[in-house]
Amino acid sequence: MRSRRLGKSEYAVSEVGLGCWQLGGDFGPLAADKADAILRAADLSGITLWDTADVYGTGESERRIGRYLRAHAPRVRVATKVGREPGLYPDGYTRKKLQRSIEGSLKRLDVDVLDLVQLHCVPRDVLIDGDLLEWLADLQEEGLIRAFGASVETLDEARFAASHPKLASLQIIFNLFRQDAIDELFPIALANDVGLIVRLPLASGVLAGNMHMDQSFAPSDHRHFNRHGEAFSQGETFSGVPFEQALDFVAQIRAFAPPRLSMAQLAMRWILDQPAVSTVIAGASSPGQVVLNAAVSDLPPLSAELHERLGRFYRETVRPAIVVPI
Repeated sequence: MRSRRLGKSEYAVSEVGLGCWQLGGDFGPLAADKADAILRAADLSGITLWDTADVYGTGESERRIGRYLRAHAPRVRVATKVGREPGLYPDGYTRKKLQRSIEGSLKRLDVDVLDLVQLHCVPRDVLIDGDLLEWLADLQEEGLIRAFGASVETLDEARFAASHPKLASLQIIFNLFRQDAIDELFPIALANDVGLIVRLPLASGVLAGNMHMDQSFAPSDHRHFNRHGEAFSQGETFSGVPFEQALDFVAQIRAFAPPRLSMAQLAMRWILDQPAVSTVIAGASSPGQVVLNAAVSDLPPLSAELHERLGRFYRETVRPAIVVPI
């Protein structure tokens, strides 16, 4: 597993990280022993950035990570998120409440200081017109957190957050179905020494190439209840591309993808070929999936010709189908 530097934090983090939303049981029940096996597989695979949030399973994801940390003391950086907790979201933000949320994460993870705290897709006006980033800078000075960043929905929000002088990282939606950041954000992030954490590398799993038109999801899975943005931004579900169109796009990409690569490998390797990216966080429902995700770090880069073709396909075919702000 190769590592890259995460912006101003100066952390060396694995190129492939672990998304831990599923550990909270929000995609369906997940037994404690299976959650522990997923974390163990990530640990043994050299995955050193684990991404969670205080609201994943109402804190259960953090608690499970905390138990693993106590039992095994892995050399990992845990990146958590705050700002979507009831009482804060959407318009109840105060410095005191934000600090209380962070203290809750400290307790659940059973640590004295948090490695990285990210704002969790807070409303645009709160991010831009509010004081949340300054409050995080204050809490950093007070020693509750080592570094802070922001997880955002749009490039407009990302560009604003990247201008903060102490922001260490940005977590963004970036994949074969969402490529605009290459021109509109990456140069800014590099200039401001902001590490980029990529989420939704497989566009909610559709870019893995294993889904079909009659695919069913658990009622608690956002791919079931948020296809049209019923609960939160539709951009978080299949990256804002209607599911049926996404399946068609995957079939077209598969037609010109190298046969030696699976769709998931192609999608993740394409992201890692971007020098501005620090790490890509991929969820996993089994230990075996963790191992497969980690192995992408060792794959050779894609050819320049394939990058050009994937970029052209996005601009001409995919981008016009995205139904949310990019």
